Amino acid sequence: MSWISIILVAIAAFVFAAFALKLERQNWAFFAAVLLFGLAGYALQGSPNQPSAPKLASPHVAQSGEAMVAARRALFDPSQPLPSYLTVSDGFARQGRFAEAAQLLRSGTAENPGHGEGWLALANALVEHASGQVTPGALYAYNNAEAAMPGNPGPAYFLGVALLRSGMPGQARQVWAELLASSPEDAPWREDLQTRIDQLDAMLRQAPNVGG
Repeated sequence: MSWISIILVAIAAFVFAAFALKLERQNWAFFAAVLLFGLAGYALQGSPNQPSAPKLASPHVAQSGEAMVAARRALFDPSQPLPSYLTVSDGFARQGRFAEAAQLLRSGTAENPGHGEGWLALANALVEHASGQVTPGALYAYNNAEAAMPGNPGPAYFLGVALLRSGMPGQARQVWAELLASSPEDAPWREDLQTRIDQLDAMLRQAPNVGG
C-alpha cells in the first residue's frame, strides 16, 4: 500500500467517524490527532512502499499479527532458541488467529511461569483478540512479563500502545514516562520512546479533556 492510499484511508476514517458515526465536534481534533499518531508510528515501523503479496484470507489481520510478533522479537536476542509453545503460538498470531495463540500461551506460561517473553506474547495476543482493548487478563500478563524480566522495555512499551488503542492516552503517557525515567541513558530505545511521548503530549494538548 502506498502512502497516498494510507492517507486516503485515514481521511476516510475521519469523515466516517465525524459524519456517519456523528462524532461530537469537540472530539474531532483528538480523533484527527490519533490518526496522525498512527501514521507517525507507521512511518517509523512500517514499509508503505513494499509491494504486497497475494494472500488467501484476512491480509490486514495477518499483517497486524506479523508486525506484532516482529516488534516483540526485536527486543530479544535472536540467537536464543524459543520454546516450542512460543514458536507455535507465534505462527497462530502471524495468521491473525489470536484466540488460538492465547490459548497455547496460557498453557505455556503455566508450565514456564518465569518466561517473560511468553507472558508478553500472551498479553499482546489477548489485546489483539479483544480488538485492541486492555482486558484484565492482558494486564495480568503484562505485569507478569515485567516481573519476569526487569529492565526489558517490552511490557511497558506494549502496555502503553494498548492503553492508547483503548482510548486511555493519559494512562499510556504515564506508563511510557515511567519507562523512560527508569531506562539507562544509553538505552537504544530512549530516543524513539521520547519521540512517541512528545507526539502524545501534542495530542493531549489538542484535546485536554480527553485522557484516561
